[in-house]
Amino acid sequence: MGEKMEILDTKDIKSTILTARKLTVEDVKQFNDLLRYVFQVTNDELSSLGWEDFEMEQEKAPVLKNANVIGWFDGERLTSQVAVYSMHVNIHGKIFAMGGITGVGTYPEYSGLGLVKGILMKSLEEMKNNSQTISYLYPYSIPYYRKKGWEIISDVMSFTIKDTQLPKKVEVSGYVSRLEQDNEDVREVYDKFARKSHGSLIRADLEWSEYFRWDSDEMLAAVYYDEDKAPQGFMFYWLENETLYVKEIIYLNQEARHGLWNFIGAHFSMINEVRGKIYEDQAIAFLLDDSEITETIKPYYMARIVDVQSFLTLYPFKDTSRPFHFIVEDDLLEWNNGVFSVYFNEEESATVSRKEALGKPVKLNINTLTTMLMSYRSPTYLCEIGRIETDNATLKILEKIIPSEEAYFSDFF
Repeated sequence: MGEKMEILDTKDIKSTILTARKLTVEDVKQFNDLLRYVFQVTNDELSSLGWEDFEMEQEKAPVLKNANVIGWFDGERLTSQVAVYSMHVNIHGKIFAMGGITGVGTYPEYSGLGLVKGILMKSLEEMKNNSQTISYLYPYSIPYYRKKGWEIISDVMSFTIKDTQLPKKVEVSGYVSRLEQDNEDVREVYDKFARKSHGSLIRADLEWSEYFRWDSDEMLAAVYYDEDKAPQGFMFYWLENETLYVKEIIYLNQEARHGLWNFIGAHFSMINEVRGKIYEDQAIAFLLDDSEITETIKPYYMARIVDVQSFLTLYPFKDTSRPFHFIVEDDLLEWNNGVFSVYFNEEESATVSRKEALGKPVKLNINTLTTMLMSYRSPTYLCEIGRIETDNATLKILEKIIPSEEAYFSDFF
């Protein structure tokens, strides 16, 4: 099979020639086996979710049809792989093409040979060619991906609320219905939410499939409808061992928030506590009469800008400014290194030039540029901790033109 495929790279390892090529659906078993080995997914875990091994293999076949998957092969044996989904995300109100990285793994006997780095670079090159100017991933190791130019862009907060701490009922004009996970009203609400929420993934069938991949069929959707019977919010939840678990709760207005929490509170006699997650900078404790609940925040997703010039050209700066220039350092992608001058034309849109350094410099690496433009951390904070070098006047320009809304990202792929 290897001879019939386009060879993307070769590597001589201890007199063994490894070849890099794209995977096809014919490689699904090896793709699946490597995933299961690296992420230690056992048959018992699959069975607990109602899956059989062959079902997982069938589920992953569409991945190889819809994703760009590159792997290293030792003869016919797959040794290392990286998969990239073609996705879209909302960045401060503008939809960007995004390369979603998943399925990264190497068998231990082939580790330390730079295999993942090589196919990561090839994946990033193809993202650039496909106008995917930014890439997201869930990190199995934050230090590893930081070395490759990715940086944290969002957090997840886990919370635990005792039954006695649940909010009091608030009168609302609508009602809640319990529905199946994939109900169309759920999708409608999420799409409206994602298109107004910075950082969010625009979900089509593939994205929804990934979102639910490891969830039990027992999980339900609770949808809030207003008095006109229009869906305005939802949550995914399940009940287990006198605990109500919330996978995600989304609402388009405060009425829907109250309605969904009323629904949670209606379980008072059935549960001892509520456990859940939220993916935005909003402490639930502040909304409760009894705020002494448990909240734990940790980093969630990472991103890296793939093509600095194209990303800056598309980026929705919120205001105009005097010209300035970024001096970017990217250890992995040569095309991102150097000067990127930003100035604004008469139509107040940004123009990016590499021909000359205009205005004052802003020196930073690709990680810092990514987390700053994704508004995970402010320019002032990044400057204070030594991640940005610039003068005070230019720092004020950055604070003025970069939107401050933090990213919401609740998906996993």
